[in-house]
Amino acid sequence: MCGRFAQSKDVNDLITEFVATGGDFREWQPSWNIAPTQTIPVLIHSAKGEAAPTRRLEPARWSLTPSWSKELKLKYPTFNARSEGIAAKATWKGPLKSHRALIPVDGYFEWQTFADGTKTPHFIRNPSGESLLLAGLYSWWKDRSKADDDPSLWTLTATILTSDAVDELLHIHDRNPVMLPESWWDRWLDPTIEGTQELVDAAVNAALPVASSLEVYEVARIPFKGNGPQLIKPV
Repeated sequence: MCGRFAQSKDVNDLITEFVATGGDFREWQPSWNIAPTQTIPVLIHSAKGEAAPTRRLEPARWSLTPSWSKELKLKYPTFNARSEGIAAKATWKGPLKSHRALIPVDGYFEWQTFADGTKTPHFIRNPSGESLLLAGLYSWWKDRSKADDDPSLWTLTATILTSDAVDELLHIHDRNPVMLPESWWDRWLDPTIEGTQELVDAAVNAALPVASSLEVYEVARIPFKGNGPQLIKPV
């Protein structure tokens, strides 16, 4: 499960860090409380126009909409995608083949649920302070109600893959995002490598050491629309 995360870095810093070209981020600002359907920065390896394929940092709507959907907003949540059996699911199998993404985050929030129903928020991050790169998928959705020359004709959408939680995080939640090590970044993004269930399973296995080494600490209650670095400070 990954339903809230923080990304406090400036877009130009992310472009430099991941050696990517940049898209149009005029409507995106660093945030410590990013929720589904909001705009997030995603790394993809793709061509734009007639240019050669390259690594790009693009703004995307956090909730994947498959290209065949008639509506941008689906009736079911698509901000996360379960890695188990993903290649057989209609929503995911198309993007999985060649539209794989990485989502850079400072860390993510998770809520520990107790027997009495109370929930305590925690922030989970790399103890070094470096970005975590979450495995994801992306899809371009076309609004067929708009003219072909409308600049908002296409919307880039994305989802984050999840897997069974590692032992070190299981007391917080039974799922965690798939966090890929640097040795896997190029392989995951490479559109010439066909996305199969075997590729996903290998990625989940490669992510285990990253997930097992994370720092976890309790934070204060998170306001629905609150923001700022105070949200990720330990209590």
